[in-house]
Amino acid sequence: MTFFKVPRTWLPASIIGLWCFYAVFGTVLSLEPNHIELDRILVSPGEGTAWLGFDDLGRPVWDRLLAGAGTSFFVAFWVVGLSVIIGTFIGVVSAYLGGVWDTIIVRIIDIFLAFPGILLAIALAGILGPGVSNIVIALSVVGWVGYARLSRAQVLSLKNRDHVQAAIALGSSSRYIMMKHLVPLIAAPLIVEATFGIAAVVIGEAGLSYLGLGVQPPAASWGTMIRDGADYLLVAPHMVLAPSIALLLVILAINLLGDSLRDYLDVKSDG
Repeated sequence: MTFFKVPRTWLPASIIGLWCFYAVFGTVLSLEPNHIELDRILVSPGEGTAWLGFDDLGRPVWDRLLAGAGTSFFVAFWVVGLSVIIGTFIGVVSAYLGGVWDTIIVRIIDIFLAFPGILLAIALAGILGPGVSNIVIALSVVGWVGYARLSRAQVLSLKNRDHVQAAIALGSSSRYIMMKHLVPLIAAPLIVEATFGIAAVVIGEAGLSYLGLGVQPPAASWGTMIRDGADYLLVAPHMVLAPSIALLLVILAINLLGDSLRDYLDVKSDG
């Protein structure tokens, strides 16, 4: 059964597609996430012109929800991209060279794994200060470890194969062997890992923003929207429900699509 014909992927793919669309093209949709209308403070959905009502400052929740989608997409794109590149490079080089370099890299990975990832990200974000760029740095510092460990394990099982040994015998450089004979073979598990990594980064960004270590007002983030709406949960539950449901749908869709992608690529679990 082909991956794209599996019915369970239709809905997750549609949700992710909408998330990406609004994140990328939200700037051309005439959104006004910071527009304040004092006469519409805490107006519920259906009572005003905004689809999802207004928040405690009279700003349209729908517009801020779409602006928050852009924030989460931007952070996920850069964090996962940087983590994959850095982690794969470190893991492949470590496993291929072996020896003392591999031992040092393994010890560094063990040190990072000894700390809970989100707590380390919170500590780094607190040191660097709030802001989107600092969130990207903090989550990337934490995120590369998983890709490094995965790529190292894959290369260790591949570097003694016949085609790699043949390339060495023919005098191919180490760089050529790693890029042409090893990295393409480990791409499938890395893609699956990156898919689940996107979900983890979206949650991490929302969590840091909720704690005040991420996106700062007046910029919109699903985490800050949930934090701002917590004080008005009884009188204006839409302020919390809208970003919470959006976060739930995106995370669930990514995980479901990741499961289908893992089955399609026939990637075996480590454990």
